[in-house]
Amino acid sequence: MGVEIERKFLLAGDGWRRSVERTQAMAQGYLSDLDVLSGGIQKASIRVRIEGEAAFLNIKSAQSGPSRLEFDYPVPVEDARQLLELCVGGLVRKQRHYVRHGGHLWEIDEFEGENAGLVVAEIELDAVDEAFQRPDWLGAEVTELQRYYNLALADRPYSQWSEAERAGPAAG
Repeated sequence: MGVEIERKFLLAGDGWRRSVERTQAMAQGYLSDLDVLSGGIQKASIRVRIEGEAAFLNIKSAQSGPSRLEFDYPVPVEDARQLLELCVGGLVRKQRHYVRHGGHLWEIDEFEGENAGLVVAEIELDAVDEAFQRPDWLGAEVTELQRYYNLALADRPYSQWSEAERAGPAAG
């Protein structure tokens, strides 16, 4: 069984850019929408993602918080392109930057298109309560805020957020 333990943060600065090991362009869409999950009709999101020359079908349980079931399956890129045509909501496009800090690999997503302007950092952990070193470029935690989930961004992109929502977790 696959379990993902992930925490998500806004960024407080660009200092992470000096430590980028590599960057990968990604395009992803969802075969399920936020309303179906929020209403309890479906218990998992189904995502199609193309990362460079690889593609994956991902199933992630719908509970909020840092720990969820997650399953990733490779699929042919051409199949993924066709599946993206079947997705609900918009496509989420981003550049994922990989940065090591304090013994952990951080994934920093710099969104494009309708989500341009949003940049978030994610860290995968081995336990919900695992300690980790906070880099100085790390801002407020948004793990519990649904609007920062990629599924939510496909449904209601960052460009449609109010100024209060864009201000961060203490607002909107």
